[in-house]
This record gives sequence, structure tokens and C-alpha cells, in this order.
Amino acid sequence: MDFKLTEEQELIKQAARDFAQNELLPGVIERDENQQFPKDQVKKMGELGFLGMMVDPKYGGSGLDTLSYVLVMEELSKIDASSSVIVSVNNSLVCWGMETFGTEAQKEKYLHKLATGEMIGAFCLSEPEAGSDATSQKTTAIDMGDHYVLNGTKNWITNGGTAGVYLVIAQTDKEKKHRGINALIVEKGMEGFEIGPKENKLGIRGSDTHSLIFNDVKVPKENRIGEDGFGFKFAMKTLAGGRIGIAAQALGIAAGAYELALKYSQERKAFGTEISNHQAIAFKLADMHTQIQAARLLVYQAAKDKDNGENYDLSGAMAKLYASQVAMDTAVEAVQIHGGNGFVKEYHVERLMRDAKITQIYEGTSEIQKIVISRAILK
Repeated sequence: MDFKLTEEQELIKQAARDFAQNELLPGVIERDENQQFPKDQVKKMGELGFLGMMVDPKYGGSGLDTLSYVLVMEELSKIDASSSVIVSVNNSLVCWGMETFGTEAQKEKYLHKLATGEMIGAFCLSEPEAGSDATSQKTTAIDMGDHYVLNGTKNWITNGGTAGVYLVIAQTDKEKKHRGINALIVEKGMEGFEIGPKENKLGIRGSDTHSLIFNDVKVPKENRIGEDGFGFKFAMKTLAGGRIGIAAQALGIAAGAYELALKYSQERKAFGTEISNHQAIAFKLADMHTQIQAARLLVYQAAKDKDNGENYDLSGAMAKLYASQVAMDTAVEAVQIHGGNGFVKEYHVERLMRDAKITQIYEGTSEIQKIVISRAILK
């Protein structure tokens, strides 16, 4: 398949790279250290159209393809994965889910603000006892006729404290199991909706990750996405596309770590020559470059499948599984190439190594991706 980028895609890629270098890089170490949400940078990403890339322009989006979105995710993630995960969640999970399955009234009310960055969204599926096993929802949404009463707790929610709108997955009819789950649009400020403590994380520390608590929150019936019982299917379809975004994030982390290691190896000298001239280092760089290119092709394939209207469950799962492993392996090797300098913050690679790990966990662990892949190939 031909993955040659169009002129427009090349310009989008360059714009994202320029933004990452000029706007994200300054202060990225301090934001990580202080767990500071990149508020100003998010505002600028909204102005550039990065928060609603695939949304129809009539709803304030950029109307671009998935591959363009992947290109932006890669470039942002080379520098700041905390910022790129905000882009991923807002695009892949919230905007896409609402535009694809929401009513016209829901789109008119929320989508324009989400696509332009006037507010950002959060996707609320995981719970203390329902991470990989998404069918075990303990959060309940009891049907009261014209509204639902929502009770429960959600964990590890990206944009949890800063979002304006939340897509919440909850159980309405336990006897129906996954067919009794609904997806509800919850607004910040609804009575009974509380934001829990911010998580103190290993990586993506600038990302705003919270627990959410719902105590008898009244959610209007018109805030349900899809028909009654559509919630689990909505979550799975949305996450399938979200995997492509996280695969692109992992690809970017790997590429960023590689670029830093390559540059450092050509400047640092040992035994009278640049360390890149030593076979031990040169072979590491060769492996890194090869694995990154292989990951890139998998990610691009998944994006193309989605753009072409083909089933992308398998290609998306393979892309995320492989790219996240490459991100982890490449970041670790980048630290090794930097030696002692790789263990201190000013060289950035230690942060990329910490950020890489989450790509193997969220939006479906690597083990879950293997379940998806094995089921597809054995079907």
C-alpha cells in the first residue's frame, strides 16, 4: 500500500512539529515535575484545529482524515505525551463517539465546543473493579422515566478535572449484563457530580487524571447516546478507534526517544570518537530505526483502514500492541545510549521512558490487544 503523504498532510505534519518544538518543548520538564496541566497549550491546540481534527466542519471541526490525525499525534508525542493524550481522548473517544452515534441535538449542543477547544471532553469507562473487564460495570444509571439517576465511581479518567463534558458508561439493567449498559452525557456542575483526587502518576504527569464520583446525579434522558442498551457497544466501537490514537502516541514517543539518542550519539565522544561510531551503539540505533518504521507502517495501515471504511479492529489492535512495545523498548535503549545523562531530567529521555509505559496499559492493555488479535485471526 502506498503511504506517500499528500502535500496537505505534509503541511499538517510540519505544523504539528513546529507547534511541538515552539510551544510544547519550553516548560515540558517543569510541567511534568509539577503535574501541571498544559492549559495554555491546549487552548492553542484548539485554535489550530488539533482537538477536532476529524469532526465535520459544520460542527467546528477540521474535517481531516485519520492519517492526518495520526501525523499530528506522532509529532506532539515526540515532545509531550501529556498534551498528546488530551488530543487523543478529545478526538478519538469524545468527538468521534458523539459525532458518529449522537443525536443532532447533542451534536449542536456539545460538539462545536469540543471540536474548537472551547471545552474538552472525558471518556469514563474504567472503574475500581472494571478495567480490562469492561462488562463488570458497578456504576448504575437507573431509569426514572424522563431521566436517569447515576451512582458510582470512575477511575483513571483523562481530563477528569478539566473537562466540561463527560461520556459515562453505566449499567441500567444488570440482568441484561452488557446489553443493559448505557452511555450518558454528563456535564460538569451537575448536582451530585464530584471530582476526586488527582492521581500522582509515573508518566504523562501533565495529563489531568482523576477519579469521578456520582451521587444521585440526575441525567436527562435526552443525554443518552443511542438506543437503550447501546452503551457497551458504543464503548467498544469508540475504543477501537482510540487504539489508533494511542498507537500513534506510542509511535511518537519512540520516534522522539530515537531522535534524541541519534543526536546524542553523534555528539558524545568516548575512546577518541563519537559513540555512534562504536558498533554497540550503531546496532542499537539500527534496531530502533527498523522497529519504529515497522510500527509506523502498522499505525498508518490502521488509519487507512478506518478512512476507507474497512474494519479496523484487527489492524488497530496490532498497531497499538506493537507500537507500545516499540515505545517502551526504544525509550529504554535511548536512556542506555545517554548513559548517566539519560538518568537525569534535562536530557528528556527519562521522561519519555516513563511516558512510554502507559501506552501498554490504557485504552486496552497489551494483553487485551492479544485477545482481540487472536479472536480475529481464529474466527
